[in-house]
Amino acid sequence: MAGRIPQAFIDELIARADVVEIIGSRVPLKRAGREYKACCPFHDEKTPSFWVSPDKQFYHCFGCGAHGTALGFLMEYDRLPFPEAVEDLAARLGLSVPRESGAAPGSSPAGGGAAGADDTAPLYELLAKVADFYCSLLQRSERASAYAAQRGLTPATIELFRIGYASDSWNDVLRRFGERESDRRALLAAGLIIERERSSGSGSGSDAYYDRFRDRLMFPIRDTRGRVLAFGGRVLGSAEPKYLNSPETALFHKGKELYGLYETRLARRPLKRLLLVEGYMDVVRLHQAGVTDAVATLGTATTPEHLRRAFRLVSEVVFCFDGDRAGRAAAWRALQQALPEAREGRELRFLFLPDAEDPDSLVGREGGERFTARLDTALPLSEYLVAQLGEQADVSHADGKAHFVALVRPLLEKITPGVYRELLLDRIAAAIGLPAERLQLWLAAAETPGATAARAAPATARNPRAPARQLGRGSLTTQAITLLLHFPPAAAAVEPQQRLQLARLNQPGVAVLLALLEQLAASPAATMAQTLERWRDRPEYRRLSELAASEPLVPDQGAAGQELSHAVARLLDAELRRRLEVLIDKARAQTLDESEKLELQALSVAQTRVGGP
Repeated sequence: MAGRIPQAFIDELIARADVVEIIGSRVPLKRAGREYKACCPFHDEKTPSFWVSPDKQFYHCFGCGAHGTALGFLMEYDRLPFPEAVEDLAARLGLSVPRESGAAPGSSPAGGGAAGADDTAPLYELLAKVADFYCSLLQRSERASAYAAQRGLTPATIELFRIGYASDSWNDVLRRFGERESDRRALLAAGLIIERERSSGSGSGSDAYYDRFRDRLMFPIRDTRGRVLAFGGRVLGSAEPKYLNSPETALFHKGKELYGLYETRLARRPLKRLLLVEGYMDVVRLHQAGVTDAVATLGTATTPEHLRRAFRLVSEVVFCFDGDRAGRAAAWRALQQALPEAREGRELRFLFLPDAEDPDSLVGREGGERFTARLDTALPLSEYLVAQLGEQADVSHADGKAHFVALVRPLLEKITPGVYRELLLDRIAAAIGLPAERLQLWLAAAETPGATAARAAPATARNPRAPARQLGRGSLTTQAITLLLHFPPAAAAVEPQQRLQLARLNQPGVAVLLALLEQLAASPAATMAQTLERWRDRPEYRRLSELAASEPLVPDQGAAGQELSHAVARLLDAELRRRLEVLIDKARAQTLDESEKLELQALSVAQTRVGGP
């Protein structure tokens, strides 16, 4: 059934997995003392800077900074979403992935929103069989094979993408796979057949249905594990519609899927960007020419979910559009969808092809290398936005500048406040010849008080999952957290009473430190990898993984326990001193109430016990 993957199972998975074996099956590792090293698979290098620790079950590259657990490696190297990485690792260990009932899909990476095997496995099996059937029909059809060859597709490409053919028949799939009514209902659920209108007098049984795809070149749409979710069909002649997709089903949501993502992952090279094109044939021909980072939306405009999925894999997305009016209109729509996803650390660019060219035709004419070189000319989002608005407003006079600001204001409101938004404001200000501060005033003047307040609200008010406070850098708290990450059993050195006292502290990072201590007390972890995976779906994960990748502060487990105990004692002592000073200052200025007097007396005694003021 659908549901969240229990944390206890993930703990067990990490405990039983061997990060050296997982990585070693893909990257040649050499032993170096107690660890292993290799040339990093995530960036080009000649001298090994990629290290794998069997003790911590963690990898780290000192060149590019890549790091993580066995699950993290599968996600990064094989381009798998978290639930599918769990499924992959579990399958290697001969384990079945349990699911908790009642969890909201997508509530966390562990939940993932993935449907369980029980209710979807038959649909996956059916779609795989139909895909094989379409492949066999392509091999048997001279007309379809000739069309594929005419479009420039090689046998190797046809095999890689499992391209097939739906014959010019109303019931080929229905006859082969729909013998019983239960089979026909499965075909209907998979989007492979259509139910006739009841008023047509078509009768019952198989006569009540007909094949959805007829006389089309068939492109299986696969998930990142290679399972067929749906199909796209391209007519061989001039019929309409030119392209036909499967409908929305339990497996297929076209606003989320990217065609070619599975094949991109198979390319087995560091994936730095995704090239987002419009059609199946564009993706296939680009891959054939060596441009293996190309993917496509599925007969729909780019959606925020498409972009979020892309940015989970890469930091750069290049939109590629035909150079005609329709292509530019599609690019402008894509920009508006992309704005909420624009932020520091991400790059969005726009590539426009010559008039009357699309990626399919252009790469066929000039080859993959020249096409790839065109990507260097792609416009950054900021430049494209300024250029497009500049065509609508003449900024050589005050009226035109005011019009430009009016056009850009609703677009800027879509961008998350932060460094990227500030830099974009600077670029827009330069384009219209205004100081950035003055542009800010113009924009703020038109905002409602409510909008201004919302923008000024703290991150926790806008996003309840945002961390309440940032972890410190190099602070005593950060040192304690780092010790726990590197040596989880050291948590036993902190007494329960000390954890209760820590809960009263209001300092940056203490909440995270306390959560780690409570977590490890309730469910001890043997390795860094186990500890870190428990935080994957939380906002603090990125910072914790950075601390995990840092050098250990002490050489061994025993020293870690001593240092952690000392760090916690110093934190509590500092808080004791602070509270004592507050009460003393208050006593000098006014009379303390009875509870404060008692507190002051208790703190004074405690202070004397730990060494005096």
